[in-house]
Amino acid sequence: MPELLAACVVHALLPDAGSVGVTAIDKRPVDGPIRVQKLGLHADVQASRKYHGGPDQALYVYSQEDAEYWQGELGRELPAGWFGENLRVTGIDLGAARVGERWQIGPTVLVEVTSPRTPCATFARWVGGADARGWVKRFAEARRTGLYLRVVKQGSIVAGDEITVIHAPQDAPTITEVFVGERGQLTAAPNA
Repeated sequence: MPELLAACVVHALLPDAGSVGVTAIDKRPVDGPIRVQKLGLHADVQASRKYHGGPDQALYVYSQEDAEYWQGELGRELPAGWFGENLRVTGIDLGAARVGERWQIGPTVLVEVTSPRTPCATFARWVGGADARGWVKRFAEARRTGLYLRVVKQGSIVAGDEITVIHAPQDAPTITEVFVGERGQLTAAPNA
């Protein structure tokens, strides 16, 4: 059964070599319930709103199953929030989710799948070390991007909440199909 493992918000703004000068990718789980608002989780921040955030990217979701794949590849623990995600989930194939799919999280929150994450140079710098070289390409080629959600109905969530897919438009593309594109080529990432 799909479940919310953790809700994560920015721990600290960190210096970054990108154009903004700081990054909010350092997300960490919160204890207890947290409010989900139209633009994301209460107390969260996006340092660069040019490529992140807004109503169509209010929440970034990553799955535990995909995190475990990367733990094996990188040989290190990747706790909830490490991918810069707001929600770490389990039991749901994010790549197979369809654009427009609606999920209920817990008793009150309703969200809608909007788009895949496009990896960027900020993410590569966050990964760091030898793993940073070629990271954007490697992450993209694995097609384990996670996805963004729009908030349809606000409310509160807490780790352990059940996630229920309440509508999946069968004629809509999947997150992986959107990411790969019509010609089978990976989408280019902006240097965010």
